[in-house]
Amino acid sequence: MRKNLLLVALFAFLPAAHAQHKHVHGEGQLEAIIDGGKISIKLELPLDAAVGFERAPKTDKERAALAETERVLKDGAALFVPTPAAKCTLGKVEVSMPAFKGGEHADIDADYDFSCSEPAALKGIETTIFKSFKRLYRLEAQRSGPAGQGKQRLSPKAPVLSW
Repeated sequence: MRKNLLLVALFAFLPAAHAQHKHVHGEGQLEAIIDGGKISIKLELPLDAAVGFERAPKTDKERAALAETERVLKDGAALFVPTPAAKCTLGKVEVSMPAFKGGEHADIDADYDFSCSEPAALKGIETTIFKSFKRLYRLEAQRSGPAGQGKQRLSPKAPVLSW
């Protein structure tokens, strides 16, 4: 029961923190909650970092770039790799592409859930996202779990969220 209350409290906190993030080109936001054998990851990525524009696509090439971005983001098992010894498997994946309303900044939101059969072995999560999106130069990451809370900046040279 206590773990469930902790998880509810953490999720209640994260949307407020998520809403406070500013939109910065080339910089995404990552939030990870580790609760027992469950990992929940929330990703917010400026569309510009993925495809190079933040408006409705105008050409077939731009439409193809959006489709490829969505395909890459839906492959959560390739994008996020928890410590192999933790034996984690990807469950739910939800990717929300922008609706292109008006002149607002366009972001992609994605959620990933993993289940780990050996949670004591979980020491970090590596991301390969920088290999797919060359315009992305950093992820501001927050994590919360058994090892406490923390922040970390991920980059192409430092792609592992660790604790």
